[in-house]
Amino acid sequence: MQTHNFHWNVTGPQFRELHLMFEEHYTELATAVDEIAERIRTLGFTAPGTYKAFAKLSSIEEVEDIPEARSMVEILTKSHERVVTTCREVLKTAQNADDESSASLISDRMVIHEKTAWMLRSML
Repeated sequence: MQTHNFHWNVTGPQFRELHLMFEEHYTELATAVDEIAERIRTLGFTAPGTYKAFAKLSSIEEVEDIPEARSMVEILTKSHERVVTTCREVLKTAQNADDESSASLISDRMVIHEKTAWMLRSML
């Protein structure tokens, strides 16, 4: 939601570039949420399906106001870095459980978030 929020509300000289980039990011994230939910179901658990459930499980800090464009990029960079940290933690759990499918999914997600954080940092 953070990326979607920033996509809708970004303003300033970099509007078009950021608006389009944020759209690419939230589209990719929507696909990721679906893949993760399907993996959870494959493992026999109920996938979270409400914003309340996502907020409870999330380690990403909510942003209440609408920051300036540069701050949006800084916030999203930190958010992607936080997801990378979470991926590293969860990857160990999957590996210890010999769950190669989950480990692969987590590893693939980590690569995407690392690259996204790098691209965002490069804009600062």
